[in-house]
Amino acid sequence: MPDSPRERNLFFIDQTLSAPKPGRRAPDTDFPPREMRKRLNSPLRREADSDFIERFMGSIFGKLFQISTFGESHGAGIGVVIDGCPAQLPISAETIQAELDRRRPGQSDLSTPRKEGDRVEILSGVYQGLTTGTPIALLVRNTDHRPQAYDKLRDQFRPSHADFTYIAKYGFRNPEGGGRASARETIGRVAAGAVAKQLLAALCPEIAFSCYVESVAEIAMPESDTFFPQALIEAVPVRCPDSAVADKMANRIKSARSNGDSVGGTIRCKIRGVPAGLGEPIFDRLEADLAKAMLSIPATKGFEIGSGFAGTQMSGSQHNDAFEMRDGKIRTVTNRSGGVQGGISNGETVTFRVAFKPTPTIAQKQMSVDASGTPCEVIGHGRHDPCVLPRAVPIVEAMAALVLVDHLLRQTAQRRF
Repeated sequence: MPDSPRERNLFFIDQTLSAPKPGRRAPDTDFPPREMRKRLNSPLRREADSDFIERFMGSIFGKLFQISTFGESHGAGIGVVIDGCPAQLPISAETIQAELDRRRPGQSDLSTPRKEGDRVEILSGVYQGLTTGTPIALLVRNTDHRPQAYDKLRDQFRPSHADFTYIAKYGFRNPEGGGRASARETIGRVAAGAVAKQLLAALCPEIAFSCYVESVAEIAMPESDTFFPQALIEAVPVRCPDSAVADKMANRIKSARSNGDSVGGTIRCKIRGVPAGLGEPIFDRLEADLAKAMLSIPATKGFEIGSGFAGTQMSGSQHNDAFEMRDGKIRTVTNRSGGVQGGISNGETVTFRVAFKPTPTIAQKQMSVDASGTPCEVIGHGRHDPCVLPRAVPIVEAMAALVLVDHLLRQTAQRRF
């Protein structure tokens, strides 16, 4: 047995990785544990073991305002631990619940029929309505989980799911509802985002969000610079502020569901009131962290900020944002940069777009293979959204809030020296 606490921790990790869990089938291959053991036993381990463990546990996001999510779709519950939130911030379960209610299932006939109240419990870090400065633990218990619905899929690889890749990485997976790969994991992000929004409101009350569904399949609303109020966006189930286009989107989603199919689309997010100076070049550029945050959301396939890919078709003279003095402040005449230049916010509205693929679980027969490589037919089981976009709006908002509050705290800390 190793002597030091660090060596003992690594020894137990090594033992855990190399041994199958009790009552579970042993992995088909020992490839992941062997590679991990090589890393744990390498000469560089003593200098970088803590960094390796942090990277290995890829459920942590943020630098100063840091979150760690936990839980699975059909497990006991989903939650998040928030570290780095300052003390004496007013927060309540009702404030967090309001955001969770925006993403919970069963809101309309456009979403999954799974009935979950998603009631949040504050386990620690809040006393008499104020944060204590210690880690905040939030928990939402699963109440309508049906793991038996996935028994037939236990050894099958569903097309465009994480079934095969989880086996390739870990040699083992939780097949019930996708386990950790399920979008239900985002409950922890939205709960943490609610706290982040409260902190943003306290530190920088000018910051406001306008996040909405811009397109569903081939149906898209006209591009607009309008900063749509949340009340207008939330007025319709599809969360598109253009009522005429929203009706077409809803019908398109219903049509896909009736055919046992699904559709994707895009979400536009605009953030007004972001102060100039947020972002840490080179690798922690504001748009880089926003991109990572958005692309970590399940089903995302693309991210663009400002002019995005359309900017590639413009010349420099057309694309450049000229500066001017407006209301006593340096501003830009246009905003093709999307509020970020050189990786740092410039004071203009931060605007970006996120692309979501069609939901991979569909009620149609698809060809695949099982764990032994034998061809098989797969039919989607369980309860799933025919389009994830309406419920993804608060998730995009939450991740954007987490990025902004982290960079705002980093900028505040930097300015103290």
